[in-house]
Amino acid sequence: MHEDFTDSDRNSIRFLGGKIYSVQTCRIYYTSYDLQRQCDTINPCAHPDIMLQSPTTEAGAKPYWYARVIGVYHANVWANNPAIPGGRITRCMDFLWVHWFGDEPGYHSGFCRARLPKIGFVESMDAFAFSFIDPANVIRGCHLIPAFNAGRSTVLLPHSCSIAHRLNPEDVDDWLNFYANM
Repeated sequence: MHEDFTDSDRNSIRFLGGKIYSVQTCRIYYTSYDLQRQCDTINPCAHPDIMLQSPTTEAGAKPYWYARVIGVYHANVWANNPAIPGGRITRCMDFLWVHWFGDEPGYHSGFCRARLPKIGFVESMDAFAFSFIDPANVIRGCHLIPAFNAGRSTVLLPHSCSIAHRLNPEDVDDWLNFYANM
């Protein structure tokens, strides 16, 4: 992921006019189980949770990653790198700013156990708690159910006035865990 690009590669990207545009929603198109074309509208203020396919292919790894969208953006960019074919062509680049969820340690889920996957926010001090992703990598929106019995905490995101609380701006804490509804 991050290691695929050198500092030189990252520094070669130019934003036309030095501008990044914030938008309210992102539409994710997918094919449902009955081969019908469906669409999820991702909105950081109303329906912010998404799922992506896990890049990990090792045995026992979870098949999906989950994230909460904090912002939806696009920018007109070009690459100032001779190694990139057509790099000088201006392109519109869409991206999502997300706060990642991680698996609950020691918790086992699945059909044979009759348990939904249990996840929780990655602690904000972790270097990979927040990142930008390409909307093309999103499988679809997902429905997360708070694990009410685990309670709430300010430990994962200690800043009460954070944009990461965009879904519920009046909240000063977060649910410790969520169940990913199937």
